[in-house]
Amino acid sequence: MSAAITLTGLREGDVDIQFLVERLEALVVNGRKVPMTSQVILEQAAVLDLIDQLRVAIPEEVKQARRINQESDRVLSKAREEAEQIIGAAQEQAALLLQDQSILREAETRSQDVLDKAQAKAEETMHGADQYAADVLVRLESDATRKRSRENSLGDQEEPRGLRGATRTAPRAGDRGPLGTRGQGKK
Repeated sequence: MSAAITLTGLREGDVDIQFLVERLEALVVNGRKVPMTSQVILEQAAVLDLIDQLRVAIPEEVKQARRINQESDRVLSKAREEAEQIIGAAQEQAALLLQDQSILREAETRSQDVLDKAQAKAEETMHGADQYAADVLVRLESDATRKRSRENSLGDQEEPRGLRGATRTAPRAGDRGPLGTRGQGKK
């Protein structure tokens, strides 16, 4: 079974980070296991292809987050304009009804209610947009951290070229052991 990844049927803009991370994970899970170790052998071209696609997808995710933030700013601005129009209309109505104090008080109360509702709606919209943008940025950071971690672990698993095929020698009596002790351990 080949672990090569193909993205046929997907346009470049349709590839998201989560999909690419899942494909990278599938490569690792489906890689050939090295007997008696927890290591796997991966197809270098497939892994490098996914890394290249991640490099392209991450800026797109950031652009989407910016677009969402701009859209929330636009909605907030529109809500403020509508609130100002409603307040202006209420104030005009209040000026016409100035003769009767009870009617004037009722108009002011309604105007304040409308203003409070518009302000609450604007704050709710802004909070939702901020939360979404923060969630997207947290996901991007998490995906990037996992990617770096996997790249580092893949790099740690490769044996240096100069040591391939070299025979290993037993530790000498004066060498430090794996726990930092001299010699062969307990005597």
